[in-house]
Amino acid sequence: MPTLATLPPSPLTLCLLGTGNMGLPMARRLAQAGYPVRVWNRTQAKAEVLAADGAVICATPRQACTGADITLSLLENGDVVEQVLFGLGADSACHGLASGSLVIDMASIQPRQARAHAQRLQTQGVRHLDAPVSGGTVGAEAGTLAIMVGGDVEDAAQAAPIFNVLGRATHVGPHGSGQLAKLANQMIVGITIGAVAEALLLCEQGGADPAKVREAITGGFADSRILQLHGQRMVQRNFAPGARMGVQLKDLRNAQTTAAEVGLEVPITDFFAQLYTSAVEHGFDQLDHSGLFAELARRNGLQ
Repeated sequence: MPTLATLPPSPLTLCLLGTGNMGLPMARRLAQAGYPVRVWNRTQAKAEVLAADGAVICATPRQACTGADITLSLLENGDVVEQVLFGLGADSACHGLASGSLVIDMASIQPRQARAHAQRLQTQGVRHLDAPVSGGTVGAEAGTLAIMVGGDVEDAAQAAPIFNVLGRATHVGPHGSGQLAKLANQMIVGITIGAVAEALLLCEQGGADPAKVREAITGGFADSRILQLHGQRMVQRNFAPGARMGVQLKDLRNAQTTAAEVGLEVPITDFFAQLYTSAVEHGFDQLDHSGLFAELARRNGLQ
């Protein structure tokens, strides 16, 4: 099995829009896998570090997309995606996208926004996949992301070699379905973080060692990646952001909006959206989403 460094260059040229916490390591992996990569970021200095990996730094989304066979988007939210694709006048990405090229939106946005973007791009002959990811910055750096893909099966098949560099992709349905899967992921993650935080706080306040409690229930029905990774963060009080609290709240609100659109009640998600809202309002926005532990501690008058 060849390593990333020894893979032959691909004839496909890639564009990546948004080199933040996720986009930067993903662009780096793609460049190191041999793909010609053109990148754009609103704050250009954040993209310039990729020049050392062979990426071409571009001044506008249009410039980055020009000549690209596949464009990947790692932007903040659906409104920003729409602005970068269509709302920057002559600099918009849509003016650089060639007919027949493929846009893969890997941001976490509302399913209806993904469907609307796909329809709008189709009018100029551009194909679209929504392919949000889970796994955080650790997964982006290691190439172990879970990738949830919505759109045409044929387009997902073309994108498979790119997805393989970044992690494990699963096609889950038509346009918007990738975003539905990501909302499901974020609902489960956000709610489970709350359960782990509250349980460890109970143990700590009752006199048990939360680190030992976490160890004791490992391997049982309560075990999970949330318990292992975020539970450890809680034990260590280490809330340096991987996925920020504010982003978790954005995803829960997107889940609420989508549930309302399809006529579904989501009372558990509603309650946790209130908890994350309270955490943000009390200054925890920049903490990792496992920092919900800090909000629950605050509510109980604990350090």
